[in-house]
Amino acid sequence: MTLELPGIPELCFQRSDDHRRPRWPDPGHPQQAHLDFVVPDLAAAHERVLTLGAVVLDDNNGDPSRGFWVYADPAGHPFCLCC
Repeated sequence: MTLELPGIPELCFQRSDDHRRPRWPDPGHPQQAHLDFVVPDLAAAHERVLTLGAVVLDDNNGDPSRGFWVYADPAGHPFCLCC
């Protein structure tokens, strides 16, 4: 599958029949990809990704001062929201 949106680089994805869910940060079950998303409002983006099925892996105890929070998508792939 290819994701093409104006103004951003093309992203391509492949299905893996033997996919093993990553266990961040366990190197025995590594991530296959990691995306960072810069958002204007970390708290609002946090609520949005949770409604879409993301799971919090590390939100710095709700403190945005670090500048990023880590999540897993429904398939277990880690990603970050960054401000």
